[in-house]
Amino acid sequence: MRKLKTSRQPEILDAALAIADERGLDALSMRAVAERVGVTPMALYGYFRNKGELLDALVGRLLAGLTPSEAAGTWQERLSEIAQATRRLAREHRAVFPLLLFRASVTPDGVRVVDLIYQALLDAGVPEADVPRIERLVSTFVLGFAISEVNGRFSSASDETRTRRGAELPAHRRLAGQLAVDDWDAEFAADLADLMRIIRPV
Repeated sequence: MRKLKTSRQPEILDAALAIADERGLDALSMRAVAERVGVTPMALYGYFRNKGELLDALVGRLLAGLTPSEAAGTWQERLSEIAQATRRLAREHRAVFPLLLFRASVTPDGVRVVDLIYQALLDAGVPEADVPRIERLVSTFVLGFAISEVNGRFSSASDETRTRRGAELPAHRRLAGQLAVDDWDAEFAADLADLMRIIRPV
C-alpha cells in the first residue's frame, strides 16, 4: 500500500464518485475508497475524519461543475446555465445525485455555487431579505425536477399511469389530452421561465 500525498484528495473523490456511480451509495465506504486508490483505510483519515466528511466533499466535487461560464452574462442566463448543468449532473451521476438533497453545501465549491445563485438573485432585484428563501425555492425545484426525471417519475409510463388512475375523475377527464408530456426539455425550460417571472415579474 502506498501513502497519499497532499495532492491526492481529488483522486480520493474521483474514486468515491466512481464507486458510487458503479455500485450505488450503499457500496461507498472508506474501505472501498482506500482499496480503489490503493492505500490503507487509515491513510484516508488524514483527509476525511469520517464518511460524513467524505460525502460532504463529494457534494462539493459535484457542485464544482455547476459554475456558469463567463459567457453567461445576465442573471437569467446564469440561473438557467446552473439549472441545466444540474439536470445534466443528475443524468451523469444518478446514484450520487440524491446527496445534493440530503446534505448541505458546506465545502468551498458548494458554497461558491450558492453564492453565485445569491448574486444572480440580487442582480435580478430581489430584496436582500428574500434572497435566501428564493434561492431555496429555485434550488428545490431544479433538484426535484432532475431527480424525478432520472428516477422515472417523469416518463411515458408515468403519463399512462396518471391518465389511467384518474380516468373517472372530472378534472382528469377534462385534461385527458393534456396529461402526456412529449418534450421534457421544453417543459423544464418553460418551468424555468415561470420561475424567472416569479423572481422578477414583467
